[in-house]
Amino acid sequence: MRGWRFNGNCDRDRVAKIVDLLDQQVRFKVADIHTPHPLVVLYELHGNDLLEGRVVDLSDSGELKEAFAVVEVEQVRQFLIVPVARLVIGE
Repeated sequence: MRGWRFNGNCDRDRVAKIVDLLDQQVRFKVADIHTPHPLVVLYELHGNDLLEGRVVDLSDSGELKEAFAVVEVEQVRQFLIVPVARLVIGE
């Protein structure tokens, strides 16, 4: 097996199982990803998805009044802060 080196503590059966994984379709949790950061993967997969929620408040940016909406999305624990200009209403 090219690329694998056995040392005295190595379990040959475990290495054989790992090699058997090559070309296999697998499933795993996003939280279990080591590299790249799971947030990078989520953004790549879902960065353009449209979320749906209810505006619960409006906030200013310091200079502009009501520049941001505070949005409640059912599947998300925290309120989301979204620029009002980026909201899609009634579609």
